[in-house]
Amino acid sequence: MQKRIVTLTLNPVIDKNVSVAGISPNTKLRCTAPTYDAGGGGINVSRALKKLGEKSLCMYLAGGPTGEHLRQILDKVDIDQLVIPIKGWTRDNLAVTDTTTNLQYRFGVPGPQVAKEEWETLLVKLDENLENGDYLVASGKLPPGMPDDFYVLVAEIAKRKKVHFILDTSGEALLQATKSKIFMLKPNLGELSTLCGVSSISALELEPLAKKFLKEHDCGILVVSLGPKGALLATKDLIEHIPAPTVLQKSTIGAGDSMVAGMLVGLLKGKTNSEMVKYGVACGTAATMHEGTQLCNKDDADNLYQWILGQ
Repeated sequence: MQKRIVTLTLNPVIDKNVSVAGISPNTKLRCTAPTYDAGGGGINVSRALKKLGEKSLCMYLAGGPTGEHLRQILDKVDIDQLVIPIKGWTRDNLAVTDTTTNLQYRFGVPGPQVAKEEWETLLVKLDENLENGDYLVASGKLPPGMPDDFYVLVAEIAKRKKVHFILDTSGEALLQATKSKIFMLKPNLGELSTLCGVSSISALELEPLAKKFLKEHDCGILVVSLGPKGALLATKDLIEHIPAPTVLQKSTIGAGDSMVAGMLVGLLKGKTNSEMVKYGVACGTAATMHEGTQLCNKDDADNLYQWILGQ
């Protein structure tokens, strides 16, 4: 039976992107007409999967006119959705690119308050829609009102339904979640520092700390995102540093989510853990080659993957 991918986004967003020729204070800035993209961790993973030729069920909380706009944006790109309605309005963020410097300024706002009955409904819907062998990807921060141990509750459902749980989050929600069984965890270097109780991690400390984390937690695969330096893959019996190709970066929005999408494609195609993470790094790198929130392009990702394989 074909394994399915279900993405979960608790704090989705509409990303509004504009550009302007020069940014200066106390003056009216003439921006280009905005473009709108659906955003938020799991939604970005679903969008990237679509661009890589794979399907997913995109589950998320949404409310108000912005929530309806979000649903319409995803409809246009033909992504299967399961929307859990909330009273609060879905947030919208702004990214401004200064065309005179090619620098991008990103303005984020908090998400809406989520009531207990709303997140409990989400758990019920999650339980109803997961099937044995599925990949469940939870990506992004928790919005206001949700308990810090929410991903622990999600992990319990995944374990009971025999689903592969993949997590990409941060803060207290990440710390709480690591008490649970996780198939694959994707922290960045700062998040791994927090998990290991240290202020920073040097290059020499990274591999020992990754091994220590796996020994102390029920986590099958640890993939530490290192940005332009690639990623570290760690399992109980494998440690491998995977370099990222050097490219001209135009935007880093969604690069981590594109990386997760690439790794999921690798899992679906039966690649080894090493090949799976290499394709993920290729997809994450490919996402940085495009402006705004375009995410990865399959042709770019495939070419970069071949470069990584040749290293």
